[in-house]
Amino acid sequence: MTQRDPRYDILFEQVPIGPVTARNRFYQVPHCNGMGHVRPNTLAAMRGIKAEGGWAVVCTEEVEIHANSDNGLAAEGRLWDDGDIPALAKMAAAVHEHGALAGIELVHGGYSSANHYSRIPPIAPSVASVNSYDPVQARAMTKADIRDFRKWHRQAALRGKQAGFDLVYVYAGHNLTLLMHFLSRRFNQRTDEYGGSLENRVRLFREVLEETKEAVGDRCAVAVRFAVDELLGPKGITAENEGREVIEMLAELPDLWDVNISEWENDSATSRFEKEGYQEPYIGFVKSLTSKPVVGVGRYTSPDTMVSLIQRGVMDLIGAARPSIADPFLPKKIEEGRLDEIRECIGCNICVAGDWLAVPMRCTQNPTMGEEWRRGWHPEHIEPSRSDEGVLVVGGGPAGLECALALGQRGYRVMLAEASEELGGRVSRESRLPGLAEWGRVRDYRATLLEKQENVTLYRGSKLSAEDILEFSAKDQFGFSHVLLATGATWRRDGIAREHREPILGLDHMTVLTPDDLMDGVSASGNVVIFDDEHYYMGGVLAEKLRLDVHEVRLVTPAPDISNWTHHTMEQGRIQTRLLELGVELAPQHNLVSVHSGEVELACVFTDRRTRHVCDTLVLVTERLPNNTLYHQLQSNPEGLAQAGIKTLRCIGDCFAPGIIAAAVHSGHLAARELEAEAPGEVPFLRERVVVLNEI
Repeated sequence: MTQRDPRYDILFEQVPIGPVTARNRFYQVPHCNGMGHVRPNTLAAMRGIKAEGGWAVVCTEEVEIHANSDNGLAAEGRLWDDGDIPALAKMAAAVHEHGALAGIELVHGGYSSANHYSRIPPIAPSVASVNSYDPVQARAMTKADIRDFRKWHRQAALRGKQAGFDLVYVYAGHNLTLLMHFLSRRFNQRTDEYGGSLENRVRLFREVLEETKEAVGDRCAVAVRFAVDELLGPKGITAENEGREVIEMLAELPDLWDVNISEWENDSATSRFEKEGYQEPYIGFVKSLTSKPVVGVGRYTSPDTMVSLIQRGVMDLIGAARPSIADPFLPKKIEEGRLDEIRECIGCNICVAGDWLAVPMRCTQNPTMGEEWRRGWHPEHIEPSRSDEGVLVVGGGPAGLECALALGQRGYRVMLAEASEELGGRVSRESRLPGLAEWGRVRDYRATLLEKQENVTLYRGSKLSAEDILEFSAKDQFGFSHVLLATGATWRRDGIAREHREPILGLDHMTVLTPDDLMDGVSASGNVVIFDDEHYYMGGVLAEKLRLDVHEVRLVTPAPDISNWTHHTMEQGRIQTRLLELGVELAPQHNLVSVHSGEVELACVFTDRRTRHVCDTLVLVTERLPNNTLYHQLQSNPEGLAQAGIKTLRCIGDCFAPGIIAAAVHSGHLAARELEAEAPGEVPFLRERVVVLNEI
């Protein structure tokens, strides 16, 4: 085994946290996951894998303390009463099995919870509309309500202790918690001892912290999560003023400070807008004000950066949510000197999208994320090959690279043939677009490991025909019995997508480009109109690229706003802001209905009111067609397949079903796992089921 670089020894020092001790400085901070109380087995397996991977502390997501704080459809944690203890105890036990500490983040959402499930009117420091477009208002808390909240929090802390947790959180962050609402001048207009001055607004925070320590502090560390800056300037809490003052007031009370910025879209900003370590300018002062351990986040994947943070006194523990999702074994890989095997987070926030959609989160880099329990997938271990037969993978994009890597790890003899000289497929091309450079890590991680595998051969610049494949497979020196096609997909240039099921009229009168054209270096001319009926990142990022190329750009979409699906990745606001600042003309809620020489015709999606606009180049961001011609050519020649000894012919990734990069990676990994596997049953994976008890 490779030895750890001594430079990183500091990362593996123990850190006392109140009555408990972390075995190293790697700390998985609380993060949501789309599992929660709805899927406790899935949750426990996922957290347990992280503990196995070397994280010294592994925390839950938000765990609601009472029905008065009901997060609706979100699959978060729940600790309303004793009946919720067993599900959480299962997670704590899974973490303890691998020698890590388990932390629980208790939360009351205040005005952030509309309470649709419980139907209990929400509570807040003062009367406030809920933090959504729901027609619900939170009522102002009485002194009795405040006493009740303190009681609920104490009871939840005791239940957390009973469930076996080692750290219990008092949570005031992300503008999603009742304690943060009391701290905020914007939401706390009280005139009693809980409002007005900062000292008064901190009162409830202090009381809950002291009472939690009194309740569980004999065995559990009490951690505080606090957003030191809301990025709102004078309107909100800032690191220069009230954020610093809160730390000073409570400096020695908790056993650990977990500090970040608010709101969630800032705390978990995508790599398109923020780079590694972007929170340090806001949280860097905290360690100077307290003797207690400090943990912070910043999408850290570089061990050199981690060491620097410790040595410079910025923090005591390296916090991570997304990097721990991309690689649950990141600490062990640093400890064992396997740095080139780290799956670095690309900051795309596909993991976050899983939570917003209330499904088990997925990860672009780590296809096993969310599959630990239901499919039995482990990020570092895979079933060995069932034969010595060879496998041909055609296409070196995200699906092909992942498939070849997983097959190589299984022990198969693999040949990967890529038509171009560059590996990565769409990942390489898209990573050259504005803000997406870190997406190239999807390619780099897999290409690096493939180069090391002696049983995998890479052929670049090798475009294979159906005849080539049959010929290679039939030759003794190749002898491939399994062919997996990862030949990608191509953007349509006829406009067919959600709004149009037939080609848009008049496209022959205009220069029409697709994202493929622009990524291949084809230049647009004059005034550009982009019609985005795909609604993820591509339309917005191409508008940015073309505007930076000094074109006049109009971005048209039938959706309510630009890059609408990126609400799930929490970057829609930043995307629309950037485009407006660049001077891109935005036309949401409009459809492209026809094209004419030198202009396009748009229609309001509600009134069908028509307008015409100058256009020299039309860019269509609509659907993609799978490049499956090779598959159909081979499939139509069963005699040739039999003569060549080909037992498996399968499309994977975008060639099978065009989707996001994470879906392509997952598809490639699934194909590698299923090769020569026993025939799957009718249910492809385990499901969490509700147990229905017959009434007695």
